[in-house]
Amino acid sequence: MQNLVLIDGNSILNRAFYGIMNSKMLMTKDGTYTNAIYGFLAIMFKILEDINPEYLVVTFDLKVPTARHKMYEGYKANRHGMPNELAEQLPIMKEILHAMNIKVIEKEGYEADDVIGTLSVMGEKEGLNVTILSGDRDNFQLATDKVKIRIPRTKAGKTEVEDFDREKILETYGLEPKKLIEVKGLMGDSSDNIPGVPGVGEKTAINLVKEYGSIDNLYKRLKEGTSNEKGKLKEKLEQNEDLAILSRTLGTINLNVPIEDTIDDLKVNEWDKQEVLKIFKELNFNRYIERFNLEEVEEKKEVKELFEIEENCNINELIEKINNKKEFIYYLGLEDDDQGKIINKKITSIAIALDKIYYLKFVEDDFKKYFKSIFESNEIRKIGYKQKIDYILLKELGINVQNLFYDIEIAAYILNPTSANKKIEDVIQNYMEIDINEFETSKQNNEQINLFDTNIENDNSKQINSLYAYCVSKIYKITEEKLKETNQIELFNNIEMPVLEVLADMQVNGIYVDKEELITYGNELKEKINVLVKQIYELSGEEFNINSPKQLGVVLFEKLKLPIQKKNKNGYSTDVDVLEKIKFEHPVVEKILEYRQLVKLNSTYVEGLINYINPIDNKIHSYFHQTVTATGRLSSTDPNLQNIPTRIELGKKLRKVFKSDEGKVFIDADYSQIELRVFAHISNDEHMKEAFIKGEDIHASTAARVFNTPIEEVTKKQRSDAKAVNFGIVYGISDFGLAEQLGISRKKAKEYIEQYLEKYNGIKDFMEKVPEEAKEKGYVETIFHRRRYIPELNSNNYMVRQFGKRAAMNTPIQGSAADIMKIAMINVYRKLKEENMQTKIILQIHDELLLQAPIEEAEKAKEILKNEMENAVKLNIPLIAEVSEANNWYECK
Repeated sequence: MQNLVLIDGNSILNRAFYGIMNSKMLMTKDGTYTNAIYGFLAIMFKILEDINPEYLVVTFDLKVPTARHKMYEGYKANRHGMPNELAEQLPIMKEILHAMNIKVIEKEGYEADDVIGTLSVMGEKEGLNVTILSGDRDNFQLATDKVKIRIPRTKAGKTEVEDFDREKILETYGLEPKKLIEVKGLMGDSSDNIPGVPGVGEKTAINLVKEYGSIDNLYKRLKEGTSNEKGKLKEKLEQNEDLAILSRTLGTINLNVPIEDTIDDLKVNEWDKQEVLKIFKELNFNRYIERFNLEEVEEKKEVKELFEIEENCNINELIEKINNKKEFIYYLGLEDDDQGKIINKKITSIAIALDKIYYLKFVEDDFKKYFKSIFESNEIRKIGYKQKIDYILLKELGINVQNLFYDIEIAAYILNPTSANKKIEDVIQNYMEIDINEFETSKQNNEQINLFDTNIENDNSKQINSLYAYCVSKIYKITEEKLKETNQIELFNNIEMPVLEVLADMQVNGIYVDKEELITYGNELKEKINVLVKQIYELSGEEFNINSPKQLGVVLFEKLKLPIQKKNKNGYSTDVDVLEKIKFEHPVVEKILEYRQLVKLNSTYVEGLINYINPIDNKIHSYFHQTVTATGRLSSTDPNLQNIPTRIELGKKLRKVFKSDEGKVFIDADYSQIELRVFAHISNDEHMKEAFIKGEDIHASTAARVFNTPIEEVTKKQRSDAKAVNFGIVYGISDFGLAEQLGISRKKAKEYIEQYLEKYNGIKDFMEKVPEEAKEKGYVETIFHRRRYIPELNSNNYMVRQFGKRAAMNTPIQGSAADIMKIAMINVYRKLKEENMQTKIILQIHDELLLQAPIEEAEKAKEILKNEMENAVKLNIPLIAEVSEANNWYECK
């Protein structure tokens, strides 16, 4: 049977807009927002892939009033206008649909739901299976055995769906789909400002319709005196008959919209690929271009249009040219190689940009013979892409790279840390406006260039890697100029490039993990989990799947009658925030919270870590990223060692399995409250600076000022509350957020914040000044001129603006703290080298630095670590680093 898909354009576009509106909004180079379009297409492509319909329609609402507006002046009167960021995407979305030859239907005086309803009836009459794609559950009234409503959800960029046909509606509500119109009449709809009967909610409305069948019969029985309703409900119903009937009319989808199109007019047709490609290029939708092979509609270019690849070269002459120029611009070709190495990659080729592009296949002995001296020369500047990976791979070949001078990935990241610079293709697109897909990178007529081995078959690596080397040479100059223009060249030269080598060495060094002890720890966790499971079953009075939110919700809120906090589409919410609020209502809740913590510890941090232990040296070589966070903080993956739990004692004990090598010890240093110290410096608040200069407990000092209490009389509770306010202010916490965190009223939380800002005038001025300056300039800066652009501050959407405000306040603090740590790492690294010591940096965890030192170097290493961290920069208050020593990571604290 053939399929008809009907897409509620406004609903899906709106859902996509807010679904992808996270820490950054997608936009083009000229500042046009594209997140709603991108998300809409993702949802649409998903349904087209699943259903492959023969007929397809997208409907949109028009701005003109409909019959419902004329019937009831208050209809949708509570709706705010479409945000500008979304409104500007609507015409582009329609332009794309037109280029795709997808039928778009809009009818003046009717809503999209009415068009969809009418078309669903038309489709069913034609014998088609009909799928309505909409986030609006009003469409449930249209469900039949042949018409289903698909509700999409966009979560973390992934689209999921749930289908509702007649059977599913019956199962969910216990009513035929058309009866939901009666339900709407009684309960109303706050989102559309449909009044309904005041005081009648969904549950009551459903029960009334189940009993009486319709609003008409309900009122007939009420007038006859034969209804079962009593008390206030009866009174409300009797007083609001007109509202119930009006609301039912407003909520009824019109199935008779005058539509001139026939079913044949709705057929799916071929796209105008060239037009779609043109629009996708303008929107930078490269993934969709690749997905649908749109580039095939254009004639491919050849790399020889840009540069010449040298085919006949004397290798000695090439090396001499590099030595003379004192500059080495290169790109290493890599392939996957799963052999338990630090990075499971192998070098396959090298492309070099000089007067021409030189391409060489990799043969290890020849490569080392000719290039070891080049890479190890401190006189020759190395310019490339992702040089940290190069450094590690070359180190494994016995080549110790010197003078890593310029990495275009890091340059692009500094210039815009929230831009899409995840792959070299993105960097090339952003800075050269070259789309790699435009170039023919398949087998060429000319022979494979291989200066080490002439008997190699053709492949496409010569073309693509040569193109990359060429682009590195151009982007180097472009981004260098931009770094100078934005006053960020010193940040690049003095912090980011030097720390690259430190991070590479950290990854090479790794950290030893006692695998047997980790397994034992995991077994202990499993035993505790089994005990908790039994206790949960006993306290609940039944066995159930504790990992199922649905089953858990039923047990907690229906069987045990615990107070319901919130519901979601799948039933009762049982997330951690909900459970924390009710943990004192019943002993089972604390057991469930503990169970979840232990299950996560075992799955993520025991079973997860085991997979990353290198079989050759029994160490974990975590990958530290420089180009991920918007604030400049480092991040760690494979595995994430910056996220080892520390809040619960059992989680902390996981650190025991991380041990120093034989004959060596760990030296650990942790900056004391570095972000608050940076905050004091940047805001120049006299009271906060005074507390740090005097060496006072900053949280006790804050409590004393805010609560007007002598510092020696500050209670533990007051100090704890002051600590929450101190750190909350740094992260732009609201009174609502603080109230949730402290378990107090919103009014009280607001008082705390106001009292705090009254005492700390410098901080108050900072919080008012920084977002305004950021809005005016478009960005904020750290102490070291690291920029973060914040277009969200100019958004018409309140939530987006609030995010921008928090980012504007937090970035200078968190970013400056991250920069200080990087400077400390560089200085410690250099000092250890200068002293010719065997001590190595092996981990960085935000404000913490972990070294491994031979026992005989321990005291000197402690002295160096403390001194370099505390003197990394000169602030107007002191930096303090607390140093410890142990044989495992746990005991360092």
